[in-house]
Amino acid sequence: MALVLHTFDGNKNAFKALIAAEYSGVKVELAKNFQMGVSNKTPEYLKMNPIGKVPILETPDGPVFESNAIARYVTRSKSDNPLYGSSLIEYAHIEQWIDFSATEVDANTGKWLFPRLGFAPYVAVSEEAAIAALKRSLGALNTHLASNTYLVGHSVTLADIVMTCNLYMGFARIMTKNFTSEFPHVERYFWTMVNQPNFKKVMGDVKQADSVPQVQKKAAAPKEQKPKEAKKEAPKEAPKPKAAEKPEEEEEAPKPKPKNPLDLLPPSKMILDEWKRLYSNTKTNFREVAIKGFWDMYDPEGYSLWFCDYKYNDENTVSFVTMNKVGGFLQRMDLCRKYAFGKMLVIGSEPPFKVKGLWLFRGPEIPKFVMDEVYDMELYEWTKVDISDEAQKERVSAMIEDLEPFEGESLLDAKCFK
Repeated sequence: MALVLHTFDGNKNAFKALIAAEYSGVKVELAKNFQMGVSNKTPEYLKMNPIGKVPILETPDGPVFESNAIARYVTRSKSDNPLYGSSLIEYAHIEQWIDFSATEVDANTGKWLFPRLGFAPYVAVSEEAAIAALKRSLGALNTHLASNTYLVGHSVTLADIVMTCNLYMGFARIMTKNFTSEFPHVERYFWTMVNQPNFKKVMGDVKQADSVPQVQKKAAAPKEQKPKEAKKEAPKEAPKPKAAEKPEEEEEAPKPKPKNPLDLLPPSKMILDEWKRLYSNTKTNFREVAIKGFWDMYDPEGYSLWFCDYKYNDENTVSFVTMNKVGGFLQRMDLCRKYAFGKMLVIGSEPPFKVKGLWLFRGPEIPKFVMDEVYDMELYEWTKVDISDEAQKERVSAMIEDLEPFEGESLLDAKCFK
């Protein structure tokens, strides 16, 4: 018995097994005349999967459902399949990225897309959370792909097949160019994958969404009309002055977007944009002009300074990978650009390289929304600067200035967030 896949046209979850089959030389036939909503409701189909989910793979040993399990089965049908890597650690990393693709990329894309298509209730706050979570996931993927052509090793694996199919729904339905441009390495990876011959044979030509789907509004259910009761005559009263008539259907005014808690803090004498302009425009005598200007402007009541030290410097053995790691962190910090200024230094002439930073944040603590949304924050040790300590104050000045050598070592790179 040949392998038979039950699915509808254009199902990105079925693409996973079909692309794996192309790479593996495994024959998979499509069930004939499959009709979604009809074929998957028959007694025969429900016997294979009692909840009627699609796709299902029929095999000589019985049916398999769940798309990632089906793709694994097809891949395992060929012994020593390079789609599963060439070592135990490669196999583990392939499984790691398959899980990441399902729980981080696919799930968050669906939470954004499906309510807009009317498949789930649309809640604006939930959509914002889904988009933030998706950006966080794509940011992590972008950082990995900055130094890797493929997810694992040096050729296509099952991880790339599953990841690309899960990205496909986002790229094709809701993630516009304006959205994905924040993640250039993800863009490069996706378009490289979908143009591989085995991908293109299954997926065809892929086009990116040019707009975000409008929210589908459901028509309001007609109000049930109650039978009219005979009016009882009430004693007549003196006529009262007429109140302003209320329209029959009055639209509720849109609620104002909740303010960021940092916008509710008491005004500060430090104007962050003025400091950023001074920093950017000072080309000579930096210590005398910009550094002096910073301390003249600094308001310890309205802002706080923080040192950060990367916890895993022993891993920083490749210079460009370390610099890309810092670049990805700064990209994800973009959500707090209005409230922060930062310097990140990559230190040392030989690996392992040290990563240290200085951050100026609005308010007395690191903003909670930054700690919640930027996963890199937990990769650093954070220490609040005590400006009464002259040594710490001088360290702040040195980091703003990119002073070299810094703490006895040369600077490999210095990046500014402003």
